[in-house]
Amino acid sequence: MRFEEAYGAWSERRLTQEEAAQLLGVCERTFRRYIDRYEEEGLAGLTDKRLEQVSCHRAPVDEVLALEALYRKRYEGWNVQHFHERYREHHQGERSYTWVKQRLQEGALVKTAKRKGRHRKRRERAPLVGMMLHQDGSTHEWVAGQRWDLIVTMDDATSEVYSGFFTEQEGTWSSFRGVRETLNKRGLFSSFYSDRGSHYWNTPQAGGAVDKQRLTQFGRAMEQLGISMIAAYSPEARGRSERLFRTLQDRLPKEMELAGINDMQEANQFLAKRFWPAFNRRFKVCAAESGSAFVPLLGVSLDDIFCLKAERTVRRDNCVSYQGKVLQIPKTKGRCHYVKASVQVHEYSDGGMAIFHGPRKLARYEATGELTAQGSRQEVGDAA
Repeated sequence: MRFEEAYGAWSERRLTQEEAAQLLGVCERTFRRYIDRYEEEGLAGLTDKRLEQVSCHRAPVDEVLALEALYRKRYEGWNVQHFHERYREHHQGERSYTWVKQRLQEGALVKTAKRKGRHRKRRERAPLVGMMLHQDGSTHEWVAGQRWDLIVTMDDATSEVYSGFFTEQEGTWSSFRGVRETLNKRGLFSSFYSDRGSHYWNTPQAGGAVDKQRLTQFGRAMEQLGISMIAAYSPEARGRSERLFRTLQDRLPKEMELAGINDMQEANQFLAKRFWPAFNRRFKVCAAESGSAFVPLLGVSLDDIFCLKAERTVRRDNCVSYQGKVLQIPKTKGRCHYVKASVQVHEYSDGGMAIFHGPRKLARYEATGELTAQGSRQEVGDAA
């Protein structure tokens, strides 16, 4: 669906290839390949045929092992260029410098050089609303004597703020709330741009690249929704958010002082009812293209996406331990017991919990760990 939408917009000259590729989360070159395959074979042509094939150019394992053994035995400590010359001249090697370097780096025999600085260019706004959303937080003395975090979720195309609220501390729950409010207002968007905060990304080395395989709870939720995440590696990369907060830090405290606000609950009501509508009228800009990349949410339970999830194994007494609480799985007619079964515990924003076995919810619990009477009757009835 996303490809046909992007292809149609490109065919009608409403989007460039670069913008259409961004909508799909791929590079321009990949998008051009998609176009060729789509025009030749239709949607079936977009299936990646490489998934079950082994490259005919792949080097035999014995050759790779022999190369590593040669380096360890006689040339340890040599730089790759020097070793490659010796490899070609004295050992009849036929592989390229790049191939040799990659094999030695994969075997941890030589270090990977630091990436050179690349040429940067100004990034234009996304052409359609819903193609990219920014989320960021700012800690500031918004009210005299009190420092709160302001969490803002805005559209890259127009700078319209879809969600903005104060909280004691930025984290997973505040990020969930910002995205959820946006989804409820506008629908599903394409990509999400943020800093490398620990609630957004796992970063193995401080200041280094993010790990896109080991997802945080927030990353898992975005993956479930099909929203691609983009990490910013410098304050300059988040320039739009940085400029927004400079404006907010100048204007918002004065507005709240004028309104006589000094309580967080009152401040959030002021933001929702008065400040954001006026702010968006003043600072919102028109998108480069008409239309929208937002798509409606159909049949999606946001409660079971924007929650904390953890795998557990059921004990012999049909109980599960979670965060110091013992959750008893009630008896159902669908199965005798769940001993040793792998289940998933969902923790919701109100502190309540639920246990799932595959897609099936077994029970719902209060924040104290007590089984809710309604949840128990409902699940037993469902099983029947």
